[in-house]
Amino acid sequence: MTGLSNVSHLSQAWNIKSNICYLHLHHHDLNMEYTHQEVLVNTQWVEDHLKDSNVRIAKVDYDPKANYQLGHVPGAVLFDWKEDINDPTSRNILSRDSCEKLLRRVGINDDTILILYGDFNNWFAAAFWVFKCYGYKDIRLMNGRRKKWLEEDSPLSKDAPSNLPEGNFKASTPDENIRVFLDEVKKALDQKDKVKMVDVRSPKEFTGEILAPPEYPTEHAQRGGHIPGAENIPWAQAVKEDGTFKSKEELEAMYKNKGIIPEKEIITYCRIGERSSHTWFVLKYLLGYPNVKNYDGSWTEWGNMIANPIEK
Repeated sequence: MTGLSNVSHLSQAWNIKSNICYLHLHHHDLNMEYTHQEVLVNTQWVEDHLKDSNVRIAKVDYDPKANYQLGHVPGAVLFDWKEDINDPTSRNILSRDSCEKLLRRVGINDDTILILYGDFNNWFAAAFWVFKCYGYKDIRLMNGRRKKWLEEDSPLSKDAPSNLPEGNFKASTPDENIRVFLDEVKKALDQKDKVKMVDVRSPKEFTGEILAPPEYPTEHAQRGGHIPGAENIPWAQAVKEDGTFKSKEELEAMYKNKGIIPEKEIITYCRIGERSSHTWFVLKYLLGYPNVKNYDGSWTEWGNMIANPIEK
C-alpha cells in the first residue's frame, strides 16, 4: 500500500505541476501583465467563440476588400476604414447616427462583444478608438492580426455573413476626453511641462524628408516636419514580428525613455489619425496611462495650416 500511496502522491504532484505550467503558459500567451487585459483576446479565443451569438467579429483595414474576399475569420463582417469609419463629406470620423447605423446593420447590440482584427500590425485600433468615442462598452482586439491567424492555419471563409438581425446599439455623446482638436494642440505648445506629444509616423516623415508614407504617397500635407516638441516613436515599434504586442515592460521602457510618462497628458498624432489611434490604445489600455488623447487631425491638418509652427 505504501508503494501505491507514493505513486498516487507523485501522480497528484505531477498533475498539479502540469496544471501550473499550463496556466503559466496560457497566461503568458495572453500577456496577462497588461493593465487592461480585457481588451485583448488571442487567436485561440477567437476560434473558440466563432459560434457565440453574443460575439461579433469584424475585419477592419484601410483598404480591406481584397483580403476579406480572399478569406477571413468565419462569420466576420467587414468594416472599411475609409468608407465606414469616416464621414463621407467632412474631414472627421463618422457621425453618432452613422455609427449607430453601421453597428446595428451588422447585428450589434449594446451588450455584444465586438472583436476587431486586420492587417498591417493591428492598424485596426483606429476603429477601436472611434467606437470608444461613442461609448462602446466591450470591444477587443485580436492580438496578432490576420497574419497570425493565417500562420496558425486557423479556419477561413470567403462568405460574408447574411441575414444578420438588426442590432440595438445606442451610441453615446462623443467622449471628448480621448480626442483633441487643433486649438487644444496649439495651447499644448505652451504647456510642455504638463503635456507630451508623440508623433508615431516614420522617422523620415518626422524629419520632413518625405511628406507621406510610401504606401500612400499622394496623401500628404504641404509641409514636412513635426509639431514642435513632439517625440518620434513609430507606432509599429509596439508590436513583435508576429504582430502581437510587446510585453508591458518593453512598452513602458520604450515610451518612458522618451519622456512619455503617465504623470503627463499625452497627445498622439500621425498623418490622418489612424496610426496614432494604435499608440493611443497601447498607452491607454495596455499601459494604463490615465490621460491619453488622439489628435486625429494630425499632420495633414497641422502641416497645411497657415502660420502653424513646425520643426524638422
